[in-house]
Amino acid sequence: MPHIESWIPVPRGSDFSIYNLPYGAFARGIGAAHLGVAIGTQILDLHALASAGLLDDICDRGVFQQPTLNAFLALGRAVWRQTRLRIAALLRTDDAADGRLRALDVSKFFVEQSQARMVVPVAIGDYVDFYSSMQHATNLGKIFRPNGEPLTENWRHLPIGYHGRASTIVIDGTPVMRPQGQRKPPGSSAPTFGPSTRLDIELEIGFITGPGNRLGHPIPAAKAREHIFGLVLVNDWSARDIQAWEYQPLGPFLGKSFATTISPWIVPLDALDPFALTPPVQQPEPLPYLQAHGRWAYDIHLEVDLQSAKMRKAGLAPQTISRTNFKEMYWTMAQQLAHVTINGTAMRPGDLYASGTISGSTPESYGSFIELTWNGERPLELAGGERRAFLEDGDTVTLRGWCEAGEYRVGFGRASGTISPAR
Repeated sequence: MPHIESWIPVPRGSDFSIYNLPYGAFARGIGAAHLGVAIGTQILDLHALASAGLLDDICDRGVFQQPTLNAFLALGRAVWRQTRLRIAALLRTDDAADGRLRALDVSKFFVEQSQARMVVPVAIGDYVDFYSSMQHATNLGKIFRPNGEPLTENWRHLPIGYHGRASTIVIDGTPVMRPQGQRKPPGSSAPTFGPSTRLDIELEIGFITGPGNRLGHPIPAAKAREHIFGLVLVNDWSARDIQAWEYQPLGPFLGKSFATTISPWIVPLDALDPFALTPPVQQPEPLPYLQAHGRWAYDIHLEVDLQSAKMRKAGLAPQTISRTNFKEMYWTMAQQLAHVTINGTAMRPGDLYASGTISGSTPESYGSFIELTWNGERPLELAGGERRAFLEDGDTVTLRGWCEAGEYRVGFGRASGTISPAR
């Protein structure tokens, strides 16, 4: 990979090198949200960049003078790529540099990330969550059907998913209120109502779409790259006790819809290309519409950190409770998009499609508490002497993800949330 440097300083180990250039939306104080690109500890203000005419030959200024990326996503891959190359040229220091930005008053174009408040960067119209990790599905099958086949009959034939609630997708750092609902404890003859006592996480990665398809016109797997803009970290918070009582026969509902946390920066698919791999072999061979050729797996390292309120008070650092990788996912993004549109549904710019829990083959690589603690039977031991079967009030969970090869690093930042008590 060619070595490229930015004239904006990038700390060693930063997620936001010039190789990344992820997109987000930020605000200062009570001001309106602006679109931006992360570089080092700074945000390049795309509203200011467009207003200065530095993108005029690529797209209309109004595309970046609004609070969400939806208009940009609608323009498609050619414009995405031209914009990314232009931003990189404006920031780089070698012979391929475009010196126009550096010649201006740069203080008008950059904001320190520490001085910005990040907001959800897209107007998400639809949200679908899949169930695409074979290890995760197998683990849940072993937990709930210990004497039967772990995978359901359909699992190897199609990417299973459910339609989530877009209105409760929140940005990193947003508190997550413990949900209330109906639960039916084991041995009980009737359901009870109250706060969830089995609050869980799901470590996931989601893709953001654009430009979209017309109603009745499926997106072939071979065309998926034209419609997938970039990726975010996703925490699909789950109330397992509410979910267990409600999900038959129609699937997840209130146990999933109370909050979904995403990371604030959308990492473009182009930035992840150097880390693309051939996905695992699928047996049996999928039906023709699900056959997606090419490198659709990505070598993305993932971690989950937990810090309890007691740990914070004692000055104890967050504890890493899971380490895994996105590259082993059985169903790929191309297959997910082909499947979700095969019936003719319309996908729009800014929709979110999450992978489902990402779990590896070893206990320390599981991506949810229901697996890490085997449905609460094997609680985690935390620093300071605490134990966790599921989440307690005051717990902060932080997801992190990155790709790395030597000095070449592309990261997602974080997706974090702290549990607050139920009302």
